[in-house]
Amino acid sequence: MRNTPGGRRRSLGAAAAAALLLLAGVSSAGPISIGGTPSATAFVPTPVPAASIPDSPIPSSSAQNSPTPGVPAPTVPVPTSPTPDSPVTAAPVPAPSSSLPAAPSAAPNAQPAGMPESAPAMLRIPSIGATSRLIRLGLDADGALQVPSGKPGSPAGWYEHSPTPGETGPAVLLGHVNAEGGGPGIFAGLRRLSPGDRIEVVREDGSTAVFTVRGGEQYPKDEFPTSKVYGNTAGPELRMITCDGYDPKTGHFDDNYVVYAAMVP
Repeated sequence: MRNTPGGRRRSLGAAAAAALLLLAGVSSAGPISIGGTPSATAFVPTPVPAASIPDSPIPSSSAQNSPTPGVPAPTVPVPTSPTPDSPVTAAPVPAPSSSLPAAPSAAPNAQPAGMPESAPAMLRIPSIGATSRLIRLGLDADGALQVPSGKPGSPAGWYEHSPTPGETGPAVLLGHVNAEGGGPGIFAGLRRLSPGDRIEVVREDGSTAVFTVRGGEQYPKDEFPTSKVYGNTAGPELRMITCDGYDPKTGHFDDNYVVYAAMVP
C-alpha cells in the first residue's frame, strides 16, 4: 500500500510514544550500522523508558508545535551484541574529522514551497562523490525497522514514514558509515560536507529536489534530540543519519551523526 502524506501525519501521535531511530555501526564486535542481516529486518522493539538509560532506546519527545508534520520515529533498540549471521572481519573505517558547524536551530524564514508527494529514487552528493539509489525503509508487523544490508555497496534508504524529499517536513535518509569487512559505507563522507554543499534527490516522478547543507551534529545515542531531528519544520528539509563515535575498546559506535539540509528556493 502506498504511504500517503495523510497516513504519515496521522501516525505522528502514536510515534510520540515510540523510540527514535538509532544506528549502530559495523564493527569487529558488533552488527552492521543500521541492521545486521541481508533480510532487511532490524531488531525487535522494546518499550520506551521514561528516562534516558545507557545502551537503551532513547525516550521520545513530543513533536514540536509547527505548522507541518514531523516524522514518526520507529521503535528500535540499540544493538549491544553481534547478530549470529552477520560476521564482521575488520574494524570500521574511522570517521574523518570535520569542521562542519552545528546546524542552526531553525531554517531561514523564507521557505520554498513544498513539492507534491513522490518517493525518492536516487541520491547524489557531488561534493563527496556519493551516489546511491534509495530503497524504502518501513516498519514490519512488530514495529521493527527494516534496514539495508551492510554488504559493500549497499544503498542508502528513505524512511517511508517521513515526508518524501521535497515535501514540507523533514525527509529522513539513513546510510551506513562503513560496510562489512571494514570498507566505507555510502555515508562515510558525511563529515566532509560543508555548509552550502548541494544534495540532490531524484524522485520517482522525474523531478529533482535540491537541498543545501546547513550543518551537522554528533549526538550520543542516549542524548539524541528526537524532536529536533524528526520534529515539524516550516519548509522542506532533509536529515541524513549515520553512526559515529566508534569505540575500539567495545567495538561499537556510541553516537549518531546527523546532517541537516534545507531545500533551495
